[in-house]
Formats: sequence, C-alpha cells, structure tokens
Amino acid sequence: MKKTISGIRGIFGKDLHLKDVIEFSNNFSSLIKSQKCVVGRDTRPSGKMIQETISAVLMKNGIDVFDLGMVPTPVVFREARKYGAGIVISSSHNPIEWNGMKFILDGRGINEKELPQIINHQEILKSKIGKIKKIESTYIEDARKIIGNIENSPKIVIDNGGGAAKDFAATLLKNIGCDVEVINKELLGCSRGPDPTSDKLIELTSISKDKEIAFAFDLDGDRLVVVRKGEKQTPDATLGLGIAKSLELGYKKFVLSIDTSISIEKFIKEKGGTVVRSKVGEANVIEEMLKNNSQAGGEGSSGGFILPEFNYCREGILTSGLISSMLENSKFSEILNYMESYFQIREKVEIDSNYHDKLIENIKNNLIKKYSEIDTRDGIKTIIDENTWILIRKSNTEDIIRISGESNDEEKCKKIINNTIEMVKENYEKIK
Repeated sequence: MKKTISGIRGIFGKDLHLKDVIEFSNNFSSLIKSQKCVVGRDTRPSGKMIQETISAVLMKNGIDVFDLGMVPTPVVFREARKYGAGIVISSSHNPIEWNGMKFILDGRGINEKELPQIINHQEILKSKIGKIKKIESTYIEDARKIIGNIENSPKIVIDNGGGAAKDFAATLLKNIGCDVEVINKELLGCSRGPDPTSDKLIELTSISKDKEIAFAFDLDGDRLVVVRKGEKQTPDATLGLGIAKSLELGYKKFVLSIDTSISIEKFIKEKGGTVVRSKVGEANVIEEMLKNNSQAGGEGSSGGFILPEFNYCREGILTSGLISSMLENSKFSEILNYMESYFQIREKVEIDSNYHDKLIENIKNNLIKKYSEIDTRDGIKTIIDENTWILIRKSNTEDIIRISGESNDEEKCKKIINNTIEMVKENYEKIK
C-alpha cells in the first residue's frame, strides 16, 4: 500500500482492504471542519463498495455526504470547493485491480502536515449522524464559461480508456462547438491500458489521422495525452498547450515542476511571463502556486495542467477544451514546434529504497565537484548548459530511482541519460 499526499493506493483485497478504508475515512473526518464532504469514484469495479464504506464512516462521524457517483477526479475537486472537503475513490493511472483514496480540503489535495493525521488513528467525538444526498455537478457549465464557444466545429476523437471522463469530456467538447467521436467509452473491452502517458494508443493514433486533434484520458480523467495528426505527443506538450492558452488569456505567473521541459519555461519567458519551479508532484506544484499567488502551471511528466482559478488539481477535461479552442490559433502550432526542438527522456532504475538517501547523497557529492549549478530541493537536478539538464530523484513509494533529462540535442540527451544510469548503478554497487 502507498501512503502519500497524493493519496492512499493499493491492490484492493491484497494490500488495501475495507478495514483500511474505514480507518482512513475515520481519520480524515477529524480534518473536515465544514462537516460536509463530497464523494466520487472512477470506473474501477471495486469503487462502489469502497464509496459506500466511506459514506457510512463519514455519516457515523456526523458528516453530511454529498454523493457525486461515478465522476472524474477534477469534478470532485470542483465540487469540494463548495462543501469544504472531498474524497476521490481512484488509483488514477494504476492497473484496474488497484484502487485508492485521494483527500481534498478547501479545494486542494492534502499537504505533508495533514497526511499523518489521516494515517494515524483519530478518536472522533460526534454529536449527530450525518445525512447523504446525491448531487449533480455544475462542472461542464463552469468550464464552458472559461473556454467559450468554438467556431467551425473541429473534428475531435476522445479515447476515454474506459474511465470516468466519458460523459463529461464528450459533453463539454460538444457544448463548446466540437464534432466529437468517442472510443473506448466503457471499461469492458477497452483496447488499451489505464495510463495514456505510457500506452502506445494504437487505436486512437490510427483513427485520428484525418481528425483535427484527439485526446486520451486516464481512468479518473485528470491525465490527458494529445494526439495530433495521428502522432502521440509528449505529456510535456499537453502542459505546454495549456500554458500557451493561459498566456493567451493574459496570465503571467506560472509554477512548473522541476522535471518539466525547459522549452515551456523559455516559451513563457519569451512571452513576458515568470516561472517558479517546484518539487515534482501535483500537491507540490499547487503548494507553490498558493505560496506565490500563481495563475497557472503544472507538471510535464504527467501532462498535468493546473488552473487554480478553476481547480487545484490536474485538469484533463478542462484542458482538452482549452486546447480545442486554440486549433485555429497560431500559438497552437508555435508551442508544438517550439517543444519539438527539445528531447526529453524519462527512465528508472530498480534500487532498494533502503539505500535511496545514501545513494542520492553520494551522487550529489560527485556532481557538485563537476557542475556549478545543482538544485537539491527534490533529488539532484544538474544544469549542464542552458538547454540541457539531468534530474535524479528517489521514488517515495517504490524501489526505484527516477532519471529524467532533456536537451536540444537528441544524441546528447541519450548519452547523458545512459551515463547517468551507469553512474547510479555503480554507486549502488559500492554502497549496498
């Protein structure tokens, strides 16, 4: 089972059981000051059982439950702004047998200070039994106000991946003026896996060659992958297009995770914007946004565009609408062409987590001697030159060291990544 600020996740029935769901729901109750909580789930088979269990615990603790049913993660975040708290039942892009819980307070995910209170047992003093009420979200209407209407009815294909975005994404795009075709609407018989960032999306790339654009969502609708003219784009491209739209809307202050493409940062600065970098992870980006009163941003590795005025989470559905509104705009091709001049590689090396900290420290000491610009806020990011960087960071949930790199020279990028992998392996052999 994984327990992080991104949520509780595990294989349901193996390392995540209903007793765990009961305990975490009980503990989260102690943080809900409004005594109201929105609950929604994605399409995983175990979702309904978990949702019913969560609702029962919350009501036992005197909290009123507002049931959204099967909805994407961004919808729960949006409605949680109104009610004070929310729980998403999902394991995002993980395999179907997984499930989990994501906790929302005041419209944002929990932070590192709040996580222990959810993990550690809390005694709840209750004065009443909460009620449950089914509610409908105003998400589509709210998103439409930001995006506006699109002319010329662009032809768009949505690969739902059997996830919870199915009705929301298609309805939103149709309502703003798009001609929409949907594939893989249901989980049963879906032609691909739950994570569009790692899947080849063979059916979508094939069917969308003569369409203006295509979108693929993960199971809970917060991750988005763009397919253009039958070619799958990088997750950074999704974020870059969201950023380009933000600049078009007049936004100037951005937060990007430290593993996001340098091309996006350069694009922002060329257009007169400013960039603050954060640690990797949705929650870390949002924390930095709140601290700096930033207007937009996200993390490139997950294609996660975030627009705080609308939602404090990755926004796959809203982003698909924002990107669609740019199709006849020169900035659309401009950002894609800009990003195509850079090459990103993301790899991982299996390393026992007991050695992660020592390994990172050893590598840091070696790199400090070699390079003058080192960022250690989240692993080790080495700035090799103005167009080239490498990031080595530990996984908080797996026996993995993640290695990311980028350059405007493809061969240079490959060489640096390969050399870094060898360096990590050599240091591991020395210390284990």
